[in-house]
Amino acid sequence: MTYGAVEAGGTKFICGIGSGPDDLRAIQIPTESPAVTIRAVIEFFRASQEPLLAIGIGSFGPVCTDPHSPLWGHITTTPKTDWRNFDLVGPIRTALGVPIGFDTDVNAAVLGEARWGAARDIESCLYLTIGTGIGGGAISSGRIVHGMSHPEMGHIRIPHDHAEDPFPGSCPYHGDCLEGLAAGPAIETRWGKPAEELPPGHPAWELEAHYLALAIANFSCTLSSERVILGGGVMRHTQLFPRIREEVASLIGGYIAIPQIVPPTLGDRAGVCGALVLAQAIKSKCD
Repeated sequence: MTYGAVEAGGTKFICGIGSGPDDLRAIQIPTESPAVTIRAVIEFFRASQEPLLAIGIGSFGPVCTDPHSPLWGHITTTPKTDWRNFDLVGPIRTALGVPIGFDTDVNAAVLGEARWGAARDIESCLYLTIGTGIGGGAISSGRIVHGMSHPEMGHIRIPHDHAEDPFPGSCPYHGDCLEGLAAGPAIETRWGKPAEELPPGHPAWELEAHYLALAIANFSCTLSSERVILGGGVMRHTQLFPRIREEVASLIGGYIAIPQIVPPTLGDRAGVCGALVLAQAIKSKCD
């Protein structure tokens, strides 16, 4: 059985066809204007020689995930102005005529890791992606956490010592929220170089581990996740993991159990694999 998958990111769309991580044919499409990007997505799926049962889309956000809302499937208040209030699902569903499963890109990633990756043996987990932005998706008792909308974990407020770190933050909405202090653009603006050009011993990494540990400590107290999966481009700097684990333990101070903090087993494919999970779920619901 063949499904389509789209991981819609702020810099690239990953489109795939298959049934799981061992059966997945994928391409990357640059995120340009909505018209150009969606046309390329539709052309990719139309070129497939296999009929698709459904398509799953995990998108950058914020998005509307309320199936009862007329805005379901829309990207809403994104800083990417060309994509603001854009109907992402509508033109793809109209062009291809198959059911569409839809959620955030990080919710898709945690679904992928729960089905095939680092969380496949547990009932509760948290996935944080640290890259161009910071986002989070959580599974509790085997179910994705939703509410009035979807969680926006990158925009929590964390302690910011302005004497230690005078950087004001880079989030256009909140300044020094978690994303504004610890996402890739914040690292580059603060230190004058992108994260990938900073050596392992650079002071950036001690500060980065501190901010991420603060976030994980807060999420551990609220979500009580068994495992925290850290993905995204910034976490390719693997020297962050032991620093984060050590500081999380210090912040929690023995009060509660410390979650396992691990990289994604599926690596950069977590999001597109999770979009396959969304496709399979919507097809099952339609049947």
